[in-house]
Amino acid sequence: MLQKVLSEKIPIWQDEIRTLINEKGDKIISNVTVAQTYGGMRGIKGLTCETSAVSEDKGLIIRGYPLLDITHISPEEVFYLLLTGDLPNADAIADIQSQFRANHQVPDYIWNLLKAMPENSHPMTMLTTAIQSMQVDSLFVQKYNAGMPKKDYWKWTLEDGIRLLGTLPGIAAGIYRMRFNKGDLIAPDSSLDWAGNFAKMLGIEDDNFKKLMRLYLMLHCDHEGGNVSAFSSLTVSSALASPYLSVAAGLNGLAGPLHGLANQECLKFVLEVRDHFKGTPSTEALKQFCWDRLNSGRVIPGYGHAVLRCPDPRFTAFMGFGEGHVKNDDIFSIVESLFKVVPPVLQEQGKAKNPWPNVDAASGSLLYYYGLKEFNYYTVLFSISRSMGMIAQMVINRAMGIPITRPKSVTTEWIKNKV
Repeated sequence: MLQKVLSEKIPIWQDEIRTLINEKGDKIISNVTVAQTYGGMRGIKGLTCETSAVSEDKGLIIRGYPLLDITHISPEEVFYLLLTGDLPNADAIADIQSQFRANHQVPDYIWNLLKAMPENSHPMTMLTTAIQSMQVDSLFVQKYNAGMPKKDYWKWTLEDGIRLLGTLPGIAAGIYRMRFNKGDLIAPDSSLDWAGNFAKMLGIEDDNFKKLMRLYLMLHCDHEGGNVSAFSSLTVSSALASPYLSVAAGLNGLAGPLHGLANQECLKFVLEVRDHFKGTPSTEALKQFCWDRLNSGRVIPGYGHAVLRCPDPRFTAFMGFGEGHVKNDDIFSIVESLFKVVPPVLQEQGKAKNPWPNVDAASGSLLYYYGLKEFNYYTVLFSISRSMGMIAQMVINRAMGIPITRPKSVTTEWIKNKV
């Protein structure tokens, strides 16, 4: 059903883009300053992303839907939305769930590979190694080597993507149980949805944790195309690498401390507050604690964002979940208190462009509450979700015939002489 819907939509999208290029192909959409060339290309408009956009004052918008309007939908539904631009009906949801379930068994060679890795391997190293090993089963590679036409690239990219997404929760849960000595692997349950099944395979049976996983995997699914993981995966994919290698490339970027480590750092800070005060501090005591931290030259983790100038709607969604499900917990109480204290402190200090919380300010505290306390596993959870966005963007780019990525670089000498 998903494939059929895309087969009908893609020709329309292709015509629209051809018309845009014909009518506006020579129009300028962004100017580049010298500072931007040395500043991570921050703010340069140089690529398109159809799946989502990030607004300064609204946060994440998925296919035209502000995030807070769709926090009730499942990861399966958001994957369909990312790909098609439409919310799925019941039949379409059942179709995606069926396709995921058909691929939920993890191949034995992956377990053999993971068991052969050093015992102290980082969970993200284990995850991306497992994903890359699945290249051997890539239908896209098989069809490409057999000479498939370009118009079919997207179809087999999608098939590989669905296979990967179906298998990914089992791989990730297995890594958790192997790496942290949680006991035997837990088999998938065909009666459960994608996120609920993942929660069960982790070994955490609480029904509210299943609800949290549905929310978590939905909220982290995409964040436009210029972040490190999305851009890395799309760049590798533009060379017609398989979705397995392309997703692994993006997730290796996500494993970097400046991208996917933030929720761990935020939780460590909250635990530091708890341990310092031996519980939840008063508002005034917490305010002074934050000022002392800032005056010592350190930042307050979880506050500020490269794009947003408002509270991250993903933070708002997690706080809503916590208020409804977390009771009498010092960690979550401190997160609530920080939200009241930190923005005014940062505004008074005057250095932060955005004093508001991002998603990482709340997510770790909820995982910790339900017993998932292995910090260096948290990025794996992020990875399962973000793989949906990367795959959706790859499918669309290949359907639109986007060529290999090749921006022009210049030398410092060129800038000195030419600018």
